[in-house]
Amino acid sequence: MNTKHTIPSDEELTAFIDGELTAEEAARIDAIVNEDESVAERLEFLARASLPFEQAFAPLLSEAPREKLETMLAAIPAQPSARPTSTPAFASRRRFLGALAASLVAGIAIDRAVIGIGRGFSAKDENSEWRAVVADYISLYTPETLAGPVPGREDQAAQLASLDEKLGLSLSPEAVSLSGIDFKRALLLQYDGKALAQVAYLDPETGPMALCIVRSDAGPKAPDLESRKGMNVVYWSNGTHAFMLIGHAAADRMTAIAEGVRGKVT
Repeated sequence: MNTKHTIPSDEELTAFIDGELTAEEAARIDAIVNEDESVAERLEFLARASLPFEQAFAPLLSEAPREKLETMLAAIPAQPSARPTSTPAFASRRRFLGALAASLVAGIAIDRAVIGIGRGFSAKDENSEWRAVVADYISLYTPETLAGPVPGREDQAAQLASLDEKLGLSLSPEAVSLSGIDFKRALLLQYDGKALAQVAYLDPETGPMALCIVRSDAGPKAPDLESRKGMNVVYWSNGTHAFMLIGHAAADRMTAIAEGVRGKVT
């Protein structure tokens, strides 16, 4: 019988991956990973995603004092001596995670500064591949990820101004505003060497939502709809940029929201 334990949050697993835990904390997380296959799979996903998690979860991490994390980790029972029999594939993952844990304990952090998946960003696939990467990233967001007060207009303008030079756009708070949905933050990310802007929102009805933009020379495309990671995505492009609006709202509502913002940002 497996010993019950508190499932680590994505923020804790991210801190584990990025080498931000003490050796004792990392060892406790490693014990849970070795005991619980679902936690191991989640850690492996986070480790392989190569996304800027530190930037995404910075507000949560800054609000979580070390004492609280230590209390949570201290409540996790010790790992039982007997381990369940693993399949060869799972054993391979254990070796991978074991090596990862050893590196973290030694203080070697994994760089998460950019989105780098080692795939080409050619005209033929940029209309789908970058959306898949963004969907993987946004699927990790929860309402708590975007908790906190709505930035004032001046703060919003300053965040958006940091995107303009890299993207060749002039985005104002009014241009990216979504009716009834709170602006939370604007981030400049990177996908395979290309600037990727993300404007994150919190919809009081359905949770996280994001407007993402990359440069594109694939030509104009009328808005279309697709589903990724359980979310609805409305995407379109003009002669210079590709856009996507992604969120958990129903397809017709997402389409209406996208139509409202499309005319303002293009």
